[in-house]
Amino acid sequence: MKQTPVLSANVDTIATSVLTVPTKGEGFIDITAEVARFLQQSGGATGAVSLFIRHTSASLTIQENADPDVLADLMTLLRRLAPADGGWRHTIEGPDDMPAHIKAMLTCSNLQIPVLDGALALGTWQAIYLIEHRTRPHSREVVMQFMGSGA
Repeated sequence: MKQTPVLSANVDTIATSVLTVPTKGEGFIDITAEVARFLQQSGGATGAVSLFIRHTSASLTIQENADPDVLADLMTLLRRLAPADGGWRHTIEGPDDMPAHIKAMLTCSNLQIPVLDGALALGTWQAIYLIEHRTRPHSREVVMQFMGSGA
């Protein structure tokens, strides 16, 4: 095992912005570049970026960005876990709404990504995705917040 030296920083910066993401219906939307742009605008050097989606039928995840088959397989899994024809009681907003709530519950409404040397500390094959669980287009909001030390 190996550990890098411990870095410590005082929190002198808290920056917040809301990202509005138009969706085309069910699927994964890569928002990594927008989050990185927010981090650059905040002037953050060391700390963390927190993301929170303001919806109950969409979610956030960090997943592989190299092979698109990974995202297709994950969507297949989510459809199997919460099918539209699952006999759900909540159908007032359409047959895809209750499955969307279940999929959102199984994934994440918030993420935290460490920031090192002014960059998101994501792995080589990692990207940040908004997952739209509804079949029709929506406008989704993600609250982005950096907390840490500035450059």
